[in-house]
Amino acid sequence: MTRGGKHNPQGLDAERKCIVTGDVQPKQGLIRFVIGPDGSVVPDVLEKLPGRGMWVTANRATLEKAGRGQFARSAKQPVTVPENLVDEVERQIARRVVDLIALARKAGLAVCGFEKVKSWLSGNERVRVLLQAGDGSERGKAKLWTPEGARYFDCMSSEELGLAFGRQSVIHGALAAGGLSDRVVEEAAKLKGLRDIDGGTDAAGKEKEAR
Repeated sequence: MTRGGKHNPQGLDAERKCIVTGDVQPKQGLIRFVIGPDGSVVPDVLEKLPGRGMWVTANRATLEKAGRGQFARSAKQPVTVPENLVDEVERQIARRVVDLIALARKAGLAVCGFEKVKSWLSGNERVRVLLQAGDGSERGKAKLWTPEGARYFDCMSSEELGLAFGRQSVIHGALAAGGLSDRVVEEAAKLKGLRDIDGGTDAAGKEKEAR
């Protein structure tokens, strides 16, 4: 149920409070953690682990601050914070994005390669996401554009995009509108924050936020 009493089965309006900043925001922008049986802090990227959840805004600086005492204060008990916790969260989120893009590809909702992506952008396909590898040629990437209402991400490497599309490496990719693409947007936004990428701009440098 939402605050207005309406049923919301997908929890799209669910909000959580960041234990570091104190801000209440949609949970899509936060990462859930729980305390394991041994007292260690465990990331719950899929939000399925049992136990009381602790939510942290999905950016590296905030996560690092959480590891310096905020987890213990929130849990109200001594906890063990793994030394590589933030890197592990980044690894899991990156894998999540790769898996979701792969699902979209298998469902016929994604293409890769400069010409195919350009065809989608120029044609009647409703593109939800433009993906370009962060280590790709800036000159080549600048030749594509983000459609109005779509999202642009360059927080993944060509190798990671290659894994998602079943190739050795990929520089350009696009996802059609749909539920899977919305999930990619949510997880890729977290990955962008974890990798300190100054996102929100398209290949031509103009901000194009989805509404």
